Formats: sequence, C-alpha cells, structure tokens
Amino acid sequence: MSGGREGPDSHDEPGGRASHLKTLTSELEMARALDILALAGEILKEGFRCTQCGRCCRGEELSVLAFPGEVRGIMAHTGQSWLEVAEPPLLGEWDRMGNFHTLEWRLQKTPEGDCQFYHRGCKIYDHRPLLCRTYPFYLEEGRLVVSRCEGLGQEMEAHRALDLAGELKRRYVREMEEAIDLVMRYRDFERGPPSRDGACLVHDSEGQHRLSWDRLPGMLDRLCPASRDR
Repeated sequence: MSGGREGPDSHDEPGGRASHLKTLTSELEMARALDILALAGEILKEGFRCTQCGRCCRGEELSVLAFPGEVRGIMAHTGQSWLEVAEPPLLGEWDRMGNFHTLEWRLQKTPEGDCQFYHRGCKIYDHRPLLCRTYPFYLEEGRLVVSRCEGLGQEMEAHRALDLAGELKRRYVREMEEAIDLVMRYRDFERGPPSRDGACLVHDSEGQHRLSWDRLPGMLDRLCPASRDR
C-alpha cells in the first residue's frame, strides 16, 4: 500500500512553479466539487469487503505515507515521538553539500518490513491515515482507481459505499491541499553525489525539516551501503 504525489523538483523555476500550482489548484477545485453519491455508485459496482487478511499492512513493498497532522494524531494516541511514529522515505536525491532530500513521511516499519502498528489487527485503527481508511481505492485526476485486494468483488452495503466515498473525497482534497503547501514551501537545490557527511532533509507541507543521521538509525547505511565501512 502506498501513496503520494509528484514531487515539485521539476517545477521550481518561477514559471514552472506557477504552472504547477495552477494545475494543483484546479485539481483541488475538482476534488471539492466531487459528487459523493456518484462516487459511491462506482464503489458499489466494484464491491468490497475487508477480509482482515492484513496483506496491505505487511511486506517489504508496504509504504504508508502519512501527512503531518496524521502523524501528530497517532503521536497523541500512542504517546510516541514523531520519529517513533514516522520516518523519511528512502526515495530522494542528494545535494552538492551531501544532504539527502526526500518528500513527506511514512509510518515506521518493523525489521520484517511490516507496519509497526499491525499485530493481529490495526492497533491505531481509529487514528489510521486516510490512505489506510480508503484502501484499496484512490482518486487520480478525479477518477476512481482500484488497487489489488482479495476483498474486491464482495457484496457491499450502500451505506458503506457512501461512507467510503466520503473518506475518498476527504483524502483527495487533503492530498491537493498538502501538495499545494509543499510546492509553495519547497526550494530546489543543486544535485550532487551521495555522502555520509550531510543530513536528511524532509520536505512536507509545513516546510523543510533537517534531521541528523544519528536520529535515523540504519537509514544512511541503506542509502549508502557501498561506503558503510569507509
């Protein structure tokens, strides 16, 4: 299970940024105008019932992106710190000063690659991110997209389809708002080679966050395995 939007890197020039923001703003307007009843009808045709198999919560390919507000909600529920709840994704680029830049946050995983909050069910069910609440569905340019899931094709009550449609619209609006805020705050950088001397810079809707590698145990070794013993 994954999520996330296109990064702002190629849009950092003034004209490109303005064009990108215009596109995102237009999509935000479309998201806010989305017809929940029509969307519920599409979901009902697909049919879905969670079988509680847990496959969307386990495995190396799992990556649950969470917005800053969602991370704080989980922190308040569990009593954990920010970096105990979430970590920077491994997908990113290096600048010429040796800093690693990445976008947004994902929920922490166990050494086996599973979501740390999954153990015979979700331990943060009432506080889980919108990505989890809407799986296996998401919206892309206003269109319903369906991920693989063994619960698809199952009989579904109309009220559940309507509830899910409401959550999908809420997620879509939130994604657009977060993307706009991220692009507004993001500043591009000159690319450079990987290095163990810099830091991790996370860009999200609230700005840029600098994290020293000692706060992210093991992450630098995963990013620079060849230079681990130098």
